[in-house]
Parts: sequence; C-alpha cells; structure tokens
Amino acid sequence: MTKHELYKKVTQAYTARFQQSPQLVVRAPGRVNLIGEHTDYNDGFVLPVAVDQAAWLAVGAVEGPLTTVRALDIKNDEAIFSTTEVPASVGGWADYPKGVLWAFLERGVHPAPINAVLASDVPVGAGMSSSAAIELAFAFAWNTLGQFDISLSDLALLCQKAENQYVGVNCGIMDQMISACGKAGHAMMLDSRSLERRYFPMPEGVAIVVADSMVRRSLAASEYNIRRAQCEQAVSHLQAHLPEIKALRDVSLRQLEQFGHDLPEVVYRRARHVVTENDRVVKFARALHSGDIETAGALMIEGHRSLRDDYEVSAAELDALVEAAVEVPGCYGARLTGAGFGGCTIALVAEAAVSDFKTHIARVYDERFGKQPTVYVTHPADGVAAIR
Repeated sequence: MTKHELYKKVTQAYTARFQQSPQLVVRAPGRVNLIGEHTDYNDGFVLPVAVDQAAWLAVGAVEGPLTTVRALDIKNDEAIFSTTEVPASVGGWADYPKGVLWAFLERGVHPAPINAVLASDVPVGAGMSSSAAIELAFAFAWNTLGQFDISLSDLALLCQKAENQYVGVNCGIMDQMISACGKAGHAMMLDSRSLERRYFPMPEGVAIVVADSMVRRSLAASEYNIRRAQCEQAVSHLQAHLPEIKALRDVSLRQLEQFGHDLPEVVYRRARHVVTENDRVVKFARALHSGDIETAGALMIEGHRSLRDDYEVSAAELDALVEAAVEVPGCYGARLTGAGFGGCTIALVAEAAVSDFKTHIARVYDERFGKQPTVYVTHPADGVAAIR
C-alpha cells in the first residue's frame, strides 16, 4: 500500500469504529540495517536506515480510564486496557502498546486513555523491526497528546525499555532509535553507548533491496537472548585480563586473540563476530563518506559470512538469497539483516540492475525452496512523525 492508502485506511477505520475523526495520525517506520548486526547490545556501532514501510496509528484521547486499540492487520483484533495501572501481559501484538504505557508509568508520566486504530506494512517477523515501529507510534502519540515534551531519543530509550522489560526481548537500542530519528536519504551511524548519531547520504543511483525469505521466527523465543548471554560471558572472562573493558565494543581483535584462547570455542566465535563487525561498521561509514560503494558492498559480504559462521544466526534460505544476489552484475554486496534465524536479506544494487536482480533471486530461490521471496525496493525515510 502507498502512504496515502495507509493513511486513508487507518483514518476511515477509526471514524467507522469510534464515530469521530482522529485527533492525530502517526507514522513510525521500520528499518533495515546496512551493517552492524548484534553489536548494539554490546555497546557497539550500527548503521541502519529507516524505510518506507511503517506502522500507522490513528488516535484520539477519550474520557474514562480505558484505552481501546484495534489492529486492522490482525483480523480487526482489539485490545482494551486501563491506563491507570500496569496492564497484564498476555503475549501478542498488544504487548507493545501495553509495554509503552508501562514504560511511561515507570518514568512517572501518566498517559491519557486513547482510542486508536493500527495498521502496518512492515513485515512481521522479517527482521525489519515491526515491533519498534509499533512502539514508537504509540510513544509518539501519547507524548504528543499529553504534551510531555520527551525528546525523540528519550522516546526511543523508553520503547527499548518496554521491549526489554515488559515484552521480554533483550534488544539493543538500534531499532527504536532509527525508527525515532531516521533521516530521509541517509543512513545513520549510531554509537550504542553514547547514542551519538552521524548521518551519511546514500549514494545516488544505488537501491536498497530487501528480500524477505518468508522464514519466520519468534524473536522472544529464539536464541537471541542466548547470544546476548554468550557475549556477556566473553566480557566477564576478558575482564580478568582487561579490567577496563565494559563490553565487547572495548575489545580489539588482537586482545581477543591474546586473552580469549581459553574461552569455550563457541563463545570465542560469538565474541569474534562482534569485535570484527564493529570494525566493519566504521570502515563502511568511511566508504559511504568517500562514495566507495564497492568497498561497502565487500564489507556486507564479509559481515554475512561472520554472521553465518561465527554468530550462527543465518539460515539456508538466507544464505541462498545472499549467494544469488552477489551473482548479479550490479549488485555491490548483500547479507542478512536483522537478528537472523530467518527474516530478510539486504543488498545494495545499481538501480539499472534492480529488475534483473529481482528476477534472478526469485528464480534461484524457487528452484531451491519451491517458494518466492517477497522483494522490497526501499528508500531511506524520516523517523516517526505526525502526519496530521
């Protein structure tokens, strides 16, 4: 759906359900990460872009204690909960607005009850941060209606807290921060420790092509949290030799090789991915700054191998999509994007080669797995904003 169609969809549904026009319509984008995977919860560097696909929320304040949210994409499912107390977690999509409410209350801020209609074209479970988009849409709406004047970066932190402590997914800050602070036409390099942001324009004539493997995974139930614990185990071990370090972000490859030899082999490989991936992010940003798209693409391929072999979060379908992508003339590089275990790949492709690229990966994927990937040609978009 186009932006206009999604805007019309949520506003009309809101009016039909609540018999009045919404006060506010909010758009919060999903994201793809160009490079820097599983580094953010290690205090490292990431380089995502906000994308055209987004969560849309039509909303209005109401009298009384109850918030009612209708999710158009989930068979018009509705969640009704009080805003005066912490709502119970029951799993599913409604835990995201409930978690945001909980995080506001934890901050000492009391959002007003709302009526809301939610729709999204961010693929669920594809590694494009559909959850962060929903969280930011609700956080922005409550912040605007309540005139709380919380900054976008603080809203991102609030939403991360909701996902970590209410939903139960120990994600880093990247997803929420890029949904909050994305900039059209640019990639955002984020220092996950200091939250410093730098923006780099994407090269002219290069498309960001996302291929959805259609392999789904439940992030909360996956091995994501295990990977995080393994990284913490590596840090704890290395601190005996390097007491000044706080996270794998502080460790060089030389130090890991010197002091990590008696780590369990699997933990050593997890740490090696994070250490080398941080280095790749810095090199990738330099390549963007200088317009060296060939180097940027080579770093993506190198990063995919590290995710596949050292971090072990790839899948046969993701590997096949990456292998097919780099066979196409005009594709500079490709890799899985997101937490892995399924989801999407991302490729940088010359715009003139996009049609051939889509045809080739679809054919290869169908031959290997008997199904078609969903392919999106995305453009770097702005972060969360009110549309009216």
